[in-house]
Amino acid sequence: MITGAALVGAGAVLALAGMAVSGSHVLSATRRWIREMEVPPSELARIKWGQAKTAAAAGTAAWQNGVPGR
Repeated sequence: MITGAALVGAGAVLALAGMAVSGSHVLSATRRWIREMEVPPSELARIKWGQAKTAAAAGTAAWQNGVPGR
């Protein structure tokens, strides 16, 4: 019983160490990827938000005014 508990504890410590190492690698890769982007994510989000607002306004206007007859 004690041996099993010790093995479980050792496995948990190894798993935590592996998660820490892999997490740091993922974080550094993400930072590198963001640094290499032409447009920063905050600016890209601002652009996409403006596009969504414009599209929503156009859709609302088309729905309220209807489609002109031919």
